[in-house]
Amino acid sequence: MNALFGIAWRSAWNRRGTLVLVALSIALATMLLLALERMRTDVRESFSQSVSGTDLIVGARTGPVQLMLYAVFRIGGATNNIKMASVDAIAQHRAVAWVVPIALGDSHRGHPVLGSTPAYFERFLYGDRQPLVLREGRAFSGTLDGLYEAVLGAEVAQALGYRIGDRIVLTHGAGGPMAAEHADKPFTVVGLLARTGTPVDRTVHVSLQAIEAIHLDWAGGAPLPGMKIAPDQARKFDLAPKQVTAALVGLKSRVAVFTVQRFVQGYEGEPLLAVLPGVALDELWQAVGVGERALMGMSALVALVSLAGLVSVVLAGLNERRRELAVLRAVGAAPRHVLLLLAAEGALVTLVGAGVGALAAALGVALAGPWVQSAFGITLRLGAPTAAQWALLGAVLAAGMLASLVPGWRAYRLSLADGLSPRS
Repeated sequence: MNALFGIAWRSAWNRRGTLVLVALSIALATMLLLALERMRTDVRESFSQSVSGTDLIVGARTGPVQLMLYAVFRIGGATNNIKMASVDAIAQHRAVAWVVPIALGDSHRGHPVLGSTPAYFERFLYGDRQPLVLREGRAFSGTLDGLYEAVLGAEVAQALGYRIGDRIVLTHGAGGPMAAEHADKPFTVVGLLARTGTPVDRTVHVSLQAIEAIHLDWAGGAPLPGMKIAPDQARKFDLAPKQVTAALVGLKSRVAVFTVQRFVQGYEGEPLLAVLPGVALDELWQAVGVGERALMGMSALVALVSLAGLVSVVLAGLNERRRELAVLRAVGAAPRHVLLLLAAEGALVTLVGAGVGALAAALGVALAGPWVQSAFGITLRLGAPTAAQWALLGAVLAAGMLASLVPGWRAYRLSLADGLSPRS
């Protein structure tokens, strides 16, 4: 058997020019399959670890997925705000342990700005119930004296090079070339958060009172003409928020989650929606599942075309190798040995291609990881292959070996005389 594999290796090496191209196509297909599976797994894990310890997310009545997207992932925008009085009423429910209101809408150089209370840094958990950690500095005070204080996510600080004590200016709305800035009320960076691998990393955090202060002389999304309120004068106004975008709710007992959900959704003051983060994420995966399956299907089709190319190359070379195979038969090789020889060649090419593809997928994840983290806030983890990746790799190898049996079977049926006296 070792001699047979040695012959297969030398035979493949003699035709290395053609077989290298086939191996590269198999490598490309394997890389696509493994990279897409890794991205799919890591995207789901990043989304699922973005918030934990929060039992309900409350916002204006809209779709559960939309509420999750803008409240947790800072994607899209709210259809409407909710009254602070409604948030206070929810906080007074006997089953509610804590409520953290959040206000969204403004930005800073492309990064979302989140207004909240100091309790946000204590109550917001991610991953396996991990708390937010300040790498440098402190949280904003939430008082009038510390009105214009900001805490930056790790990605914001790294991308823009900010340090403690730097001053930043917020932009009204999501930004853009025509967006107006709140340049008259700059903020001072007082804290830098440690990296979490969640949307928190690309968020600027300020107090709810600060959000009210920078909008005192604004109306309808534009500055009021002829009205200018100085930063110090803003402290003299009532800065208690009247509206917020959403609220994170923690319960005293998970048993009461559906009771509180019904209370929120039946609240008479205004139409509200309360969603369970896990349930909303399941709906999100159902929505994007079609796209996932389509991408995996395209990758599988590429793999099928690559294996078809392997069969075609080996079959096309059979006419040139009839005399070679006949000589092997003449020196004592049985038909099964010829079949095993060609099958071994195909398996060898498939194994090399799959191995190169697996290495290329790992290298691509390692190189693209920092960019994906910076651009989308998704952490791509370079680690041991998952069970699904092993299954895909095994499927490619099995399919390649099965495909290589096709030319092997045809060679098996060739007679000795056919090889020694080939037809012209």
